[in-house]
Amino acid sequence: MIFWSIAIAVTAIACAVMFYAAAGRTVNAAGPELTDANAHFRQLLAGIDADLAAGKLGEAEAIAAKGELARELLRVKADGGINQPKGEVGRGVIGIGVALVAVIALGLYSVLGHPDLPTQPLAGRPEAVAQNIDLETAVSQIEAALARNPEDLRGWTVIAPAYVEIGRFADAVNAYRRILALSPPNAEVQTNLAEALLLEAGGDGSNEAMDLLRAAAASDPNHIRSRLYVAAELMRTGDYAQAAQWWQQALALSKGDEPWLAAAQRGLSVAENNGVDVAAQQQSEMIQQMVSGLSQRLMSEGGTVAEWTQLLRSYLVLGDQQQAQAAYDAAVKAYPAAFDRGELDTLALSAGLTLNGDAQ
Repeated sequence: MIFWSIAIAVTAIACAVMFYAAAGRTVNAAGPELTDANAHFRQLLAGIDADLAAGKLGEAEAIAAKGELARELLRVKADGGINQPKGEVGRGVIGIGVALVAVIALGLYSVLGHPDLPTQPLAGRPEAVAQNIDLETAVSQIEAALARNPEDLRGWTVIAPAYVEIGRFADAVNAYRRILALSPPNAEVQTNLAEALLLEAGGDGSNEAMDLLRAAAASDPNHIRSRLYVAAELMRTGDYAQAAQWWQQALALSKGDEPWLAAAQRGLSVAENNGVDVAAQQQSEMIQQMVSGLSQRLMSEGGTVAEWTQLLRSYLVLGDQQQAQAAYDAAVKAYPAAFDRGELDTLALSAGLTLNGDAQ
């Protein structure tokens, strides 16, 4: 109660100062007056728009302030603009504006503020510590704070993703377990714990992680990340029919511009084809056809050293050592002078091919 009494008193003093400062007075009598009678109203309107853009006023408060300003403008015009000098606003509008600021300030604090929260030094605020020092040092300081106060939910929330970032997956698992123990379960934290468990398992999978992911998806019908993880794990274990269903669920929640969209679509295609990556097969077949076409043309019509080098490199990329050797031998016949084949010979040598009939 003492806090609110002080807050109201301070607000009242501030409002009185604002009212006095904004009241109509002749400050510079020798200065020119505004030629436009509505100029000051436009300045006030621009100020309201600026406060709205800066987040100082909400949409509803801005509309109310504009409405009051419009009513005052109409009143001044109805009075012929003679009640006050040009460029000044009546005390009524100023009083309403000051009162509105006070009501908004106290109202917002009553909703968002925590007057009963004890003061906390900067060193005890883990998120502030993490922003001002390197990650390893920040983790060490937060760990020390958590050792003194293991029930600090905010500290665990900050340090858990930091553990993942630096590869301490077991510690991340423990941190996310603490978060779940100190707060009601939610899909995001369950998914984060599952992710840490999967990273800790190193590709071997985790039954606990799958249970957490399924629980996260069940608790939140719009949670995409848990569904993507379930689909990926089912692909790893070869359960393509179930994986396809989870891919479809995730894709149904997409907006069409997510970075994971292409991977999910490809995952669904592979799952629907029982683990066969049709797109990769088609791409491989297309490459094979292009390389085969180039080979047939060079073998029958010949070509430049650069084209033979391209053919050799293509076979090496495809992993076809036998065809690569045949292509190199044909190139040597076409260009028997070694100084013509500098890059070609270098490529063949690095691939372990036989050069000019000698094993290298």
